[in-house]
Amino acid sequence: MMVVVNGEHRQLPEGATLAGLLEEMDVPPSGVAVAVDGAVATRASWAATTLADGATVEVLTAVQGG
Repeated sequence: MMVVVNGEHRQLPEGATLAGLLEEMDVPPSGVAVAVDGAVATRASWAATTLADGATVEVLTAVQGG
């Protein structure tokens, strides 16, 4: 199946979870916010969130600075 992650198309296996995607992307477990199809996904829900074909995922990383 195909999903869009931060504006880029990405091929994933059927039944892929948000946690699996983030692990594959080597996203750290803290300091990030994730939205799936425009809705914020809490960290507690990542493992249970199954991605659908055509889903849009946005991963935002907190950075320091000003």
